[in-house]
Amino acid sequence: MHEHQRPPTFADLLRLRDARRERLLDRRSKHTELLQSASSPAPDRKGKGKGKASESSESIHQNGKHSASHLAYTSQGVDRTHMSIWEELQSSIARESSLRRALLGLDSIPESISKCDDEADDSLAFYAAHPSLRPMPDILLRPDLEAYVRELESKRIQQVSSSAQKDAGKSKHTGSWLLSKCRQIIVAAAGVEAATDAAEALCTEVFKVLRSDRTDDDIQGQLLELVGFDNMEFLGQLVSQRADIVRGITDEADRARVAAAMRDRAIPGVQAIIRSEKDVAIEKEINKARRKAKGKGKQTEDGSLEDQEAAHILGFGADLRRARERQLSQRPAEVLRPEAKGPERYPHIYTSTPAGNNGGALLSMFGSKYALPAGTVRNEFSDHEEITIPIAKAAVRRATEQPIAISDMDPLCQYTFRKYTSLNRIQSIIYPTAYKTNENILLSAPTGAGKTDVALLTILRTISQYCSPAPSELDWTDPSRKPEFTVAKSEFKIVYVAPMKALAAEVVEKYQSRLKWLGIQCRELTGDMQLTKAEVNATQIIVTTPEKWDVVTRKGSGDMELVDRVKLLIVDEIHLLNEDRGSVIETLIARTQRQVEARQTMIRLVGLSATLPNYVDVSGFLGVNPHKGLFYFDAGFRPVPLEQHFVGVHGKAGTQATTRLLNRVCYDRVSQLVAEGNQVMVFVHARKDTVNTAQALRELALADGMLDQFASPENTRQHAQLVARVGKSRNRELKDLFAQGFSIHHAGMLRSDRTLVEELFGKGLVRVLCCTSTLAWGVNLPAYAVVIKGTQVYNSQKGAFTDLSILDVLQIFGRAGRPQYETHGVGYILTTHDRLSHYVSAITMQHPIESRFASNLIDNLNAEISLGTVTNVEEGVAWLGYTYMYIRMQKNPSVYGLAADELADDPMLGQRRGEMIRNAARELSRLQMIVFDPVTGFMANKDLGRISSAYYLRHESVEAFNKAMRARMTEADAIAMLCVSKEFEQIRVRNTEEKELKQLLESACCCDVKGGIDSTSGKTNVLLQANISRAMLQDFALVSDSAYVAQNGSRIIRALFEIALSRNWGPAASVALSLSKSIEKQMWPFEHPLKQFPIPPGIMRHLDNGGNVLVDMERLYDMDSGELGALVRNQAFGSTLASYVSQLPRVEVSAEIAPITRGVLQVTMTVQAVFEWNDRMHGAAEAFWIWVEDADNTEIYHNENVLLRKRGYMEPKVSMFTIPVHEPLPTQIFIRAVSDRWIGAETVTAISFRHLMLPEHHETHTDLLDLQPLPVTALNDPCLEAICRQRFTHFNPVQTQIFHTLYRQPYNALVGAPTGSGKTIAAELAMWWAFREHPRKKVV
Repeated sequence: MHEHQRPPTFADLLRLRDARRERLLDRRSKHTELLQSASSPAPDRKGKGKGKASESSESIHQNGKHSASHLAYTSQGVDRTHMSIWEELQSSIARESSLRRALLGLDSIPESISKCDDEADDSLAFYAAHPSLRPMPDILLRPDLEAYVRELESKRIQQVSSSAQKDAGKSKHTGSWLLSKCRQIIVAAAGVEAATDAAEALCTEVFKVLRSDRTDDDIQGQLLELVGFDNMEFLGQLVSQRADIVRGITDEADRARVAAAMRDRAIPGVQAIIRSEKDVAIEKEINKARRKAKGKGKQTEDGSLEDQEAAHILGFGADLRRARERQLSQRPAEVLRPEAKGPERYPHIYTSTPAGNNGGALLSMFGSKYALPAGTVRNEFSDHEEITIPIAKAAVRRATEQPIAISDMDPLCQYTFRKYTSLNRIQSIIYPTAYKTNENILLSAPTGAGKTDVALLTILRTISQYCSPAPSELDWTDPSRKPEFTVAKSEFKIVYVAPMKALAAEVVEKYQSRLKWLGIQCRELTGDMQLTKAEVNATQIIVTTPEKWDVVTRKGSGDMELVDRVKLLIVDEIHLLNEDRGSVIETLIARTQRQVEARQTMIRLVGLSATLPNYVDVSGFLGVNPHKGLFYFDAGFRPVPLEQHFVGVHGKAGTQATTRLLNRVCYDRVSQLVAEGNQVMVFVHARKDTVNTAQALRELALADGMLDQFASPENTRQHAQLVARVGKSRNRELKDLFAQGFSIHHAGMLRSDRTLVEELFGKGLVRVLCCTSTLAWGVNLPAYAVVIKGTQVYNSQKGAFTDLSILDVLQIFGRAGRPQYETHGVGYILTTHDRLSHYVSAITMQHPIESRFASNLIDNLNAEISLGTVTNVEEGVAWLGYTYMYIRMQKNPSVYGLAADELADDPMLGQRRGEMIRNAARELSRLQMIVFDPVTGFMANKDLGRISSAYYLRHESVEAFNKAMRARMTEADAIAMLCVSKEFEQIRVRNTEEKELKQLLESACCCDVKGGIDSTSGKTNVLLQANISRAMLQDFALVSDSAYVAQNGSRIIRALFEIALSRNWGPAASVALSLSKSIEKQMWPFEHPLKQFPIPPGIMRHLDNGGNVLVDMERLYDMDSGELGALVRNQAFGSTLASYVSQLPRVEVSAEIAPITRGVLQVTMTVQAVFEWNDRMHGAAEAFWIWVEDADNTEIYHNENVLLRKRGYMEPKVSMFTIPVHEPLPTQIFIRAVSDRWIGAETVTAISFRHLMLPEHHETHTDLLDLQPLPVTALNDPCLEAICRQRFTHFNPVQTQIFHTLYRQPYNALVGAPTGSGKTIAAELAMWWAFREHPRKKVV
């Protein structure tokens, strides 16, 4: 039998070892203590395991008796040449047997073990005893087999490691590279060294996304969410080199696995792993869960299989969830917000999470943004993704919180809040600071929490300081009688800056009704609502927009009296710092802060916001003491808790397929809510979309057979009455949709229809209301659920569709939930998948608010220079120190282009700020807007810079005007130049508008359109001319674009008029002023002036036929009412027409001239009004521009503005001025008087020079003598010589000639010399004479 067996090999020994180990492990439960003893190293043996020869000999000889008989058998016939090797092996077997007995501490082997051992394969003994049959490898017979095997394994490991290092050197994309990049991201975001767990977790998430089977386009959004917007370069590298990164890390892991397998492979010998039954059971459960997750593709409790695999490949080992739990439990500093790193805690930070008490929420474990609220669920569907944020947990009341009853307040507050019984929770907390102190305040609280009333408390605080008697001293006990106060209304102004005109109107209405009993006036000052100077003086609370207040505060005179009286500035929705308009808000607050310090006046600043992640930074910007004036309330303080759903559909925004998908997803949510008995408001962003969406939802409900559940109850008397009212409406869509429980609401509907819809919805007779955002802003009509369908809104200022603003989203979500009916509300926002993360991060405050100030730095600096607050680089650097940008540059330098070492070397960023100011000043100097001296840093404004600041022109527009503007221009030239301004760069040309634009070009454009309609400037040109021609537009986008072009065109053309005046260009000024009036009046200059009056079209046809003036004004002035009635064939209208003719503003100008010198004339001008004043037509004043032109009507010698007021307007206005004249004298000059507002109200008067006698010509200049320049030693004063020697060694020729008169003689002197001739030194010579002759006197 033995003769047919093959000889043993090295693999046989390995298999034998494995079989031996398995048998030992199977018996471990019976002999645990025995095996534990066997696993301990013997005192006389080194090493943990036994050699292969010893294990094989042990398998052959299980006990002494068996070994003796077997050896006796195998010793017969053994080849003597191998006897020595065999004896050595026998000796090793004996030592092994002896050692084994010693380890076991037994004289004999237990029978249970011996029986099992007898089953061992003893074929090795036969071949060992008969080596001549097949020579046995010497390696198996070595006595030092264990050490020898270890040596071989060590060499193999070294070879594998060397090979792995060579392969790794070929690719830089290794696991360590990715881990290093992730650690840098966390450090940059948190500002501290990142924890290992956070870096490994981010690395695992990124690698999991990279190795997924999704396309590059699909993973970009997820990667952006992980690494943040500040690491776009790294994101691009991840996407572009995705395959190389995955392959490099995977290959590295494979090599490491092979090396580990060789390193950890057990050496032959008895080895046992001791595990309890509990350990085995746990391992089985884990393996079972993993297999189940792999089969179903779902996440297990310990994390997804993909997470485990990614972490295993990267070599992190521990699962992702355990790392997260360890990170949160340890709460290292690096996962906290930067401002919360220190031990400082702020007393008025109210959150439903403990982390908020220390300065804010936790950052996400990746450090690039703040973590989503706990319990957030993300669901993936085939055509969309939904993120659900649960209702925030209500914040626990603190022991120090006490509700403020209205009866406990002073009489001023009691009567203002007389309709309340007490302040709400937030108002009660902030009341002591808002009303009892003058501290600056920053309040961040959810929408609907009562921030407007908090602002009212600060307003009452300001009013109380100008009340007599003081509210706290008034004895008032009768609530039915209002308190008697005397308020010094002229001593203060309060400015409320609202982000939108609609919100401004709402605030005005609320405050006017609340404070009417005090006689306080609250008015709106926006682009739509202008105030006269008298109205401004009579107003105490001005509600305005950021841009309008910026214009007011930019003016160096006139409005500064208003600005100086401001005592309280309230900025609503201050989180708009993060949007395009943020730079304006930043400019306003920085200007106010500088005003407070420069003039030592008290202006209280109050900032309000609904969402503010990094509120500590904003509080620093507002000058708020965070321990007194910083108040933060999270979603736990919302009056009605809100459950938020963010849905992102797959597809491109604006396409028909995406619109259908949005309708379907919207219907799914709406039908579910309606089926539960709730009312829903669906918000869309265009008037026509309200009808389209309502009809689409109705059709989907009809297709699903669910239309009945949308119907309103019909068995009530109230329903019958309202149905009758709906039947009387002229709105066909409204009547059609109401029958199935749907309705619409938008600003284009009649007021009566809108009121009816609001009543229907308020009484529950409409289940689904499709509306625009005007319902969220202007009407308080809440619902259980609101749905925002789509987030693309047409922005006429940019001429394109833009994202729905976060402010609108918060306002719409604020309509969700009715406190009297439900315990919570539901808000849905349906958008495209690419904008999903944007809205999630913005609404949940995941990203800190950054500054947008740098983008408008040049224009803002020009405004400050024009205002006079910045005159050199040093003042510019100080000005930047007041901005929010400066605060964020120190906190997040990478966003603003700063290197890490730059901030370390210059913590105050003085050098960087100086560089920014100098670069901006150089650009303004290049555009001729300011004077800038790079050496001294001096800056001063020019006319062009002043006009640009006053009219809000961008410096890019000024550059375009500098290139295109000429002294003589036609209307077509002026319109073409106007349309290339930077303000219109957002206007887009769309294919759908081409047909209508061509029709407008042919029918409504009186001037040539340069470049056609295919360009931005061409489209702007057509729309501007169509607006002047009053053309009817069909396309909704064109209507919005036209309104934007007209609004901005009027402002810009006014700026061009003043630029032309500053350059003394008469023709250009005349054309610009004429176009300005045309845009405002919507009529061309060649049309009849009487079109500006309310004259019926039938009568106007007799005066003007399609722009062809049939009867000019000069003839009409000479006609009486009867003649005018006959002219228009309407005798009854003759008297009215005569009054209109007499009311057209015009003046008569006369002038007298007298020569002063042969080159200067003195003009005495008299302006006499020759029209009848009508308050309705002329308002409070009429302005006329007067300028004197040369004979060619090219150059303006003089210009001024004459203002005629009703009182005394018929009195002559006399002014005196001088103009230059040149020889040979022109035959005449012209004085032109042009109305500032009225077309056709223009007078030209010629002044003849025919009889002008000029004085004789005299040489007026002193001859410059050829003198030797005097050295500074001529001063004969060592101190003065030292002062002069630092600048020069000799006086120049002019100074030399006047030196003796100024320095040696006491005579009065008049020195006239060109610029740069040294007149300053001449003045110093006179002063030095005065100090020498009169040592104790002063020089002025």
